[in-house]
Amino acid sequence: MDLTGKTALVCGATRYLGLQLARSLASQGARLILPFYDWPESCRDMQEEFSDHLCIKADLRRENDVKKMLGQVKDQYGRLDIVINNIERGGMPVVHGPYTSEQWDLEMETTLKAKWLIFQESLPLLQKQPSTVINISSIAAIVGRQGVAGLLFNDGYAAANRGISSFTETWAKQAAPTVRVNEIMLGFFAGRHGESTRGWPLLSEENREQLISQTPLQRTGQGEDLIKAMNFLIHDAPFMTGTVLRLDGGYSLGGQDVPPMPDGLQEDLTIQK
Repeated sequence: MDLTGKTALVCGATRYLGLQLARSLASQGARLILPFYDWPESCRDMQEEFSDHLCIKADLRRENDVKKMLGQVKDQYGRLDIVINNIERGGMPVVHGPYTSEQWDLEMETTLKAKWLIFQESLPLLQKQPSTVINISSIAAIVGRQGVAGLLFNDGYAAANRGISSFTETWAKQAAPTVRVNEIMLGFFAGRHGESTRGWPLLSEENREQLISQTPLQRTGQGEDLIKAMNFLIHDAPFMTGTVLRLDGGYSLGGQDVPPMPDGLQEDLTIQK
């Protein structure tokens, strides 16, 4: 897969999954724009690893910061081909407890408003050539705080993620025909509500077993799973837009087994009545 000459904006590349997406795009030859803001140690590591790319300090919740960032992209590259809209708050109840009013506002500003600002300011550059936008969301939009998922998905996080699919459908129409807009809805992933997060070791062994047993594929997602889905949307889905790919190992289907088909009353269905 070759993205030589293409420019990609990757949000959230200071953290586990966003970093893996950025590495994949860079390995394909893309020039990266990597905004960063908090998590100082992770930001420093990202800047060192991607020193040949454009790392920009920006609070993506602030309109002026987003405008300034996209203005710099326009001046330096004159084009934008890919946006990985991967920014969220995602406070976990098992870690943070119930949200305060301030935490609710931060969730909505980060998970929803920032995505909206990024898309709106990116659109003029994206429409100059065939381009791709991928919104990253969560199955919290579907399952909410039901069952064991409620230990990892906060109310505000679930509500914000439900709004992302509305964005995806609206933006797909707004940006067509030049720009395709799709969404990858994540289940429990390593680095995102799964292993390698603060919340995962706080769950009881029984809770973790519940999460896995309710997942038909019997595991959490890994970075490579998301990379493959991203590459599919970029390279192999030219007729797909406004679509949500649910990447959750089947978790949101529910935990009940499919029973054997009963014999029924053994009526002869060939008889016309």
